[in-house]
Amino acid sequence: MANVSYHISSLLDKMNSHDKDYRFMATNDLMTELQKDSIKLDDDSERKVVKMLLKLLEDKNGEVQNLAVRCRHGALLASYHSQIKDALLPLLKSGRMAVRKRSNTAVGHLVITCNNVIFGELVGHLVSELKSSGTKPVDAETLTRTRRTYVQCICSVTRQAGHRVGKYLQDIMPLITMFCEQEEADDELREHCIQAFELFVRRCPMEVTSYLSSIITMCLQYITYDPNYNYDEDDDIIDDDVIGDEDDEDDDYSDDEDMSWKVRRASAKCLEAVMSTRPELLMDLYQTVSLPLVARFKEREESVRADIFTAFIALVKHTRNLSVDLGVNVANGGEQQMETDTPTSLLLSQVPTIVKSIHKHLLEKSTKTRHCCFSLLTQLVLTVPGCLAHHIGSLIPGVEHSLSQNRNNSSNMKIDALNFIHVLLTNHEPTVSFVILPYVKALSPLIVVCVKDPFYKITSDALLAMQDLVKVVCDDNVTFESDSLIQTLYLATLHRLKTSDIDQEVKERAIMCMGQIMSSAGQRLQSEVSNTLELFLDRLRNEITRLTTVKSLHMIALSRRLSLSPILPRAMPVLANFLRKNQRSLKISTLRCLDSIFTNYADEIASGMMASVIEEIPHLINDADLHITQLCMQLLVLMLQLPVSNDAKKGLLVETLPNVYTILKSPLLQGRLVLRSREDGLFIKSSGEPPLVAFRDVLRSLIEPIYPQKLTTKQRLSSPPQGQTSLHKQAFHSTAKCIATLVMAAPGECDLIVRQFMLDRTRKSTDSIRTFVFLYRGEIGQRIDLTSFPDLERVSCWETFGATNEEVKSAASFSLGRICIGNLQHYLPGMIKQIQLQSKNQYLLLHSLKETITFSTHEALGGYMENIWELLVRFAESPEEGTRNVVAECLGRLTLIHPVHFLPKLQGFLKSGSPKVRSTVISAVKVAITDQPRPIDPMLKSLTLTLLNSAAHNKAALIKDLLPETLPKLYGETRIRKELIREVLMGPFRHTVDDGLDVRKAAFECMYTLLESSVTQLDIFQFLTYVENGLKDSYDIKMLTFLMLVRLANLCPTAVLQHVDKLVEPLRATCSVKVKADSVKQEFEKQDELKRSALRAVNALLTIPEADKSPAMSEFLAQVRSSTDLSAMFESVQNDSSSTTSMVAMEAM
Repeated sequence: MANVSYHISSLLDKMNSHDKDYRFMATNDLMTELQKDSIKLDDDSERKVVKMLLKLLEDKNGEVQNLAVRCRHGALLASYHSQIKDALLPLLKSGRMAVRKRSNTAVGHLVITCNNVIFGELVGHLVSELKSSGTKPVDAETLTRTRRTYVQCICSVTRQAGHRVGKYLQDIMPLITMFCEQEEADDELREHCIQAFELFVRRCPMEVTSYLSSIITMCLQYITYDPNYNYDEDDDIIDDDVIGDEDDEDDDYSDDEDMSWKVRRASAKCLEAVMSTRPELLMDLYQTVSLPLVARFKEREESVRADIFTAFIALVKHTRNLSVDLGVNVANGGEQQMETDTPTSLLLSQVPTIVKSIHKHLLEKSTKTRHCCFSLLTQLVLTVPGCLAHHIGSLIPGVEHSLSQNRNNSSNMKIDALNFIHVLLTNHEPTVSFVILPYVKALSPLIVVCVKDPFYKITSDALLAMQDLVKVVCDDNVTFESDSLIQTLYLATLHRLKTSDIDQEVKERAIMCMGQIMSSAGQRLQSEVSNTLELFLDRLRNEITRLTTVKSLHMIALSRRLSLSPILPRAMPVLANFLRKNQRSLKISTLRCLDSIFTNYADEIASGMMASVIEEIPHLINDADLHITQLCMQLLVLMLQLPVSNDAKKGLLVETLPNVYTILKSPLLQGRLVLRSREDGLFIKSSGEPPLVAFRDVLRSLIEPIYPQKLTTKQRLSSPPQGQTSLHKQAFHSTAKCIATLVMAAPGECDLIVRQFMLDRTRKSTDSIRTFVFLYRGEIGQRIDLTSFPDLERVSCWETFGATNEEVKSAASFSLGRICIGNLQHYLPGMIKQIQLQSKNQYLLLHSLKETITFSTHEALGGYMENIWELLVRFAESPEEGTRNVVAECLGRLTLIHPVHFLPKLQGFLKSGSPKVRSTVISAVKVAITDQPRPIDPMLKSLTLTLLNSAAHNKAALIKDLLPETLPKLYGETRIRKELIREVLMGPFRHTVDDGLDVRKAAFECMYTLLESSVTQLDIFQFLTYVENGLKDSYDIKMLTFLMLVRLANLCPTAVLQHVDKLVEPLRATCSVKVKADSVKQEFEKQDELKRSALRAVNALLTIPEADKSPAMSEFLAQVRSSTDLSAMFESVQNDSSSTTSMVAMEAM
C-alpha cells in the first residue's frame, strides 16, 4: 500500500507540471491505476486525488480535461447501465419539453458505452412505443408529441452509435416512412423523420442501401413542400427593385407560423448525405436528382436555398474527386470526345440549365446566396474545365456586381468573386479566354481597386486574378489597343511591389504578377523595365522573397521579351549563392532559372559571370538528390554551348568531370534518369571538335575504377577478392553507356575500343572486366555496325556462354542482343539458328533475342517477326519458369508491334490444356483468363491479378465493364486460406509457410490500383470490409492496406467515418505489438516501420471531420500519447505530413 501511495503521489506532482504532455500522461496513468481492483488508498491520498481531478477539469488543455472526466467513475457505471436505462425511458413521456430533451440527450450518451443486450432492449422499447402510438386513445397533439419524441430519440441513438442501429433498421424504417408520408403529420414530425433518414444514410450505410430509392423519392417530394407559397414562372425573374437596391431591407418572405421550410431544409441535407456517401450512385443521381435540385435554386428561404446549393456542390465535388481524368477540355470541342455515359458528361449536359438558374442570383443583395453561386461555379470549372466557355457573358455582370463598391459586398464576397475569375481563366483554353475580352475594360478597374484594398486577402487574390488577366490581354492574337490598360495594371502592381510593410502573401503575389507583366508585355514598357528589374534584384537579395523572385526571373527569361543585361552581372553571383543554401525548392528553382538564362541570353553571358556558378555546380552532382543532379547536368551542357572562351569551358570540365566520374559508381543511377544529360550532352561536348578534353583521358578516367591497379606483393585485407570489384553492377551499365556515347562522338576510336575488347577477352582478365567489356561492346554495337569484325560474335558470345560466372554470361547475352540491332540482316538469322540448336544455352540466347526485339525499330524487325514468333511458341511450355517468362515478354512485345496479326494466334493458345502455356499467354497479352471449368493454378491467379493491376493502372477503360463480374472474385482472393498454410521443419524449428500470400498480396495491390483509377465503379462500403481484413493480415499486406486507408480518407471521408471504430482496432493491435528482447535487429526495424505506417493511416483518418469524436479513436489516441515511443513516433509522422503539405504548396507557387 505504501508503494501505491508513493506512486500516486508522484503522479499528483506531475499533474502540476507546466508541460501539458506531463499532465496528460500522469492523468492517463492515474486512470489506469484507478481501474485496478487491487488499488487501496488512505483517506489523505483519496482527498488529494479528488482535489487534483477537480482542478484538472478546468485545465486549459482539452485532452487533459477529457481524461480527468474519464477518471471520475471509470468502469463502475457499467453495472448501473440497466438501471439508468429503466430510469430514462419513462421520462421520454414527460409533459415537460425540457425533461424530454434532456432524457433524449442522456439516452444518446448511454448507447455509446452500454452492452449489446441493453442496447437491444432500448431500441426495442423505442420501436414498440412507435408501433403502439397509434393504437392508444389519446388526442392528436399528444400523439404527435409522442411520435416526435421517439423519432428524435432514435436520431440521438443513431447519431451516437449508428453502427449498432443497422440491424434494427428493418423495424425502424417502415415506421418512420409511414409517419413521414401521413398527410396529417405536422411539419416538425416530418422534419425529424427526414433527419432520421439522413442519419441512417450516414451512420448505417450498408443496411440503408435497400431503402435509398424510397428515401431519395421522399426527399425530392418534400424539397418542394411549400404549402403556403405559390411558385409561378415569375419567380424565376428577380425584380429590378431587388437587384442592387441598397436602401431596401431584406424582404424575403417568411412567416413565423410556417414551419415547412424546415422540412425542405431537412430534405436538402438528406440528399446531400446521399450524394456524399454513395459514389456508386453518381450516374443515377445525375439522372434523377440533379435537375430537380437545380430547379429548387429558386427557393424563397435563404437558409434552405443555401442548403440546396450545398447539396448540389457536394454532387459536383464528388464527381470531381471520383471521376477518371479524361484530359479533355470541352471548350475546344472536347465534349465530342467525352464518353456519354459518365457522370462528367451528364454534368456537362446540364451546365446551361445550371447557369440559367443561378446567373440572376449573382445580382441579388444576399451575400450568402452569391457565395453559394460562386462556390458552385468554381466547382463546375474545376470538375469540367472549359464548361463555362459559352456562358461567360451571362456571368460577368454578377462578377462586376460582387466586386463593386457596394455596402452589401463583404470582404468574403469580393474574395469569392476574385477566386472565381482566377479559376475561370486558368481552366479555360487561351483561345476561349477571348470571350472575356469584351468585359476586360469593365473588370480591370474593379480588380485594380481590389489590389489597393487594405485587407491583405483581397489584395492577394486580386493580384492573382490580375496575373491571369494579363495573360489574356497580352496574347499575340489580341487586336484591340491594350497599352493603356497594361500601363494601369503595371502601376497598380508596382505600387504593391514597392511597399515593404505588407503581408508576405501579398509580397509574393505582387512579385509573380509583375513577373507575368514583364514576361508578357515587357516590350511595351521599355521605359519602366530598368527600374522594375532593379526592384527584382532587390527582392532577390531578400531572404523572404528570394524564392518567388527566382521564379519570376525564370518566367521573364523564358519569354525572351526583354533583356536582363542591366542586372545579370549582379544577379548571377546571387543566384549562384542560392545553390549552396539548404533549401531544396530554392536550389531547383535557381537551376531552372539559370537554365532559361543560359538558353535565351547566351550572347549576354560573359566568362566572368560563369565563375560563381562553376564554383557551386560540382558540389550538387551526387546521388543524394538525383533530380538536382539531372538539372545540373542539363545546365552544364548549356554552359558548354555558350559563346565563351575554350579556356572557360575547359575550366568548367576540370571542376565537374571528377564528380561525374564519381556519380557513375552510384547504384541509384537506374535507366536514363541522369545518363541522358550526361551521355547525350556533356561527353559529346567534352570530346567534340576541337576537343576540350582528350578522348583517351576521358576514357581512362571512366574505366579506372573497373580495371584494377597494380597490386603490391601483399594485398590488403580490405581488398575485394580476386576477380571481383567493389563497384555496384549498375556502375558497369552506366559507364558502358558513357563509353558508347564517346565512341559515337569520335567514330575514329571505335576500332581501338573493339580491338581492346578482343584483347581483354583473350587475356586472363577478371570476371568484372569481362562483364564490363561485354556491356560496353553491346552498347557500341547497338549504335554502330560491327560486322567489320568477323570473329567478334563467336569469340565474344558463343564461347562465353559456357563461363562459370553468371554475371559474365548475362553480360554476354546482353551484348549479343544489342549488336544484332546494329545489323539485323547479318546477326539475327544466326541467333535464331543457335536458339534452335543449342538447348543448353537457350535461356541466354532468348535473353539476347529479347534485347533485340525490345530496342529494334518496328520497320527493321518487320521481316523477321514471323520466324521469331514460330520460334518462341515452341518454348511457351518450357519446364523452366525463367525461360517461359522471357518467351512471354518477347511474345507480348511482338503482339504490341503487330496486334492484328498476332493477337488472334495468342487467343487460340488460351484454350490450351497446359497451365504453363496459358500462363505464358496471360503474361504476354495481358488479357483476362477465359472462364473455363478447369483447375486454376496459384501461379495463374497471381499472374492474372498482376495483369488486372496493370490494366487498371494503364488502361482503366478496358476493364470498366468487367468490374461488376471481376470484383467479387478479386475480393475472394483476399481471404486467408488455411489449407494453403503449412509448417516446414528447419532443423529443430518449425517455420510456417503461407502459399497463398503471393496471391493475396497481388489482390490487395490490384485493389489499391482500382482505388486510384476506377473508384466510381467500386462499392466503397464493401471495399472497406476487405480493407479491414487486410489490416489483420501479414506484414506486406498490412503496409498496403495502410496506404489504402490514407487514400480512402482523402477520397471518401464520409464512408470511412462510418467504419472508424472497426478500423481503429487492428491499428491499435499493430501499434501494441511488443518485439521479443532477443529478436534480431531487422525484426525491430520491421515492427517500427509497421507502427509508423499505421500511425500515418491514423493521421489520415484524423483529417476527417468528427473522426476524433469516435470513442474508439479517442481511446486509441490516449494510448498513443501515454506511450513515450508511440507519442514520439506519432509526432514525427504529423510533422512529416505537415512539411510535405507545405512543400507541395510551395512547389505549386
